Amino acid sequence: MAVEKSLVSGSMTMLILKLLSEKDMYGYEMIETLRSRSQNVFELKAGTLYPLLHGLEDKGMVTGYEQEFCGKVRKYYSITKQGRSMLAKKTEEWREYADAVTQVLAMGV
Repeated sequence: MAVEKSLVSGSMTMLILKLLSEKDMYGYEMIETLRSRSQNVFELKAGTLYPLLHGLEDKGMVTGYEQEFCGKVRKYYSITKQGRSMLAKKTEEWREYADAVTQVLAMGV
């Protein structure tokens, strides 16, 4: 079943920050990791990811750096202290939201 795009886009900042809290990653690696972990629910396109990353960079949530890998230069992203704070806040908001939705759905069962 396809998930409504507004649900996905509303949580994407949190998901990207979560990935980067685990390790530095380059764009395609983030796309593939999200796809794999979500069992193909999050099929992010580069045209969606990079503007999001640039916005997070502008807000000081992530930093980018270039590194050579097998003769190719890749841009890796790293979460900042401010990004970790935002991740904690977004995670708590998500838990509260998910709990409320679960409670409403359970009332009819």
